[in-house]
Amino acid sequence: MSKKIDGVIEAVRYKNGQISMVRAYERRGATFSDRVLVDRKTLLERLQKGAQYVTGSRNELRASTFTVGKPVMIVKQDDRELLTTHENATHDELEKVPAF
Repeated sequence: MSKKIDGVIEAVRYKNGQISMVRAYERRGATFSDRVLVDRKTLLERLQKGAQYVTGSRNELRASTFTVGKPVMIVKQDDRELLTTHENATHDELEKVPAF
């Protein structure tokens, strides 16, 4: 059984090649929240504590139903921690997630 999803990231904002903020839906018990803005530091802390975030989008008129993309992970490169959806990243990158 796969781990339950704690958040779905639908849009991202980059600054100088690094994620500054994401727009996401977060699990609230059996359902998900409305859109929330999460800064990089908070997202990084949640991922380090074991939260599972994925990229994706909410299905219109379907409540807490999502089209899910790739999982978001932390990749360590030198002394930096990168937020990405693929293991060979050289900078923060969430594939196929639109910018806002």
